[in-house]
Amino acid sequence: MNYYPFILGKIKEVTDKIPDRDFERFINFILKSPRIYIIGAGRSGLVARAFGMRLVHLRKKVFIVGETITPAMRKGDTLIAVSGSGKTTWVIETAKASKGLGGKVAAITWDKDSNLARLADIVVLIKSEPIHREVTGYTTRELIGLPPPPLGSLFEISTLIFFEACVLELMNRLGIEEEEMKKIHANL
Repeated sequence: MNYYPFILGKIKEVTDKIPDRDFERFINFILKSPRIYIIGAGRSGLVARAFGMRLVHLRKKVFIVGETITPAMRKGDTLIAVSGSGKTTWVIETAKASKGLGGKVAAITWDKDSNLARLADIVVLIKSEPIHREVTGYTTRELIGLPPPPLGSLFEISTLIFFEACVLELMNRLGIEEEEMKKIHANL
């Protein structure tokens, strides 16, 4: 069986549901952010880090929460928090801390009613299929060895596509060409 059309179709279904106004708000949020902090756990964290790398290529000041070289957040800085469920404890606690420090929070989630969404200044809904799990909490599931269901990555893949669209828009608005981005790309 050829699974590519099925997977691509699912991703298109999800990304087609992202309203243009949410895309525009997120782009403006990034453009106005003096410094950006990135957080996510598991696959969401990998996607968030990939976006952070692209933002560095666009000359934004970006830091990954939890790295030893990440500086203190200042008032007016931004946290981009990626969590499909919007319930990941580490992500929520970091968003709370960010708000307490005078930072702004952008939530990327599938659940508009989640704790993360309620904390956020802006929310981008990636309406992938929520996955029913008997055991909640990413870290707990990982520790007891519960594997994710097959379509567990639909949120992350769709989020990556959303972020890539953001990169293209930011390149356009910032007037940065791919050649300029390559000069900033890691070379070690």
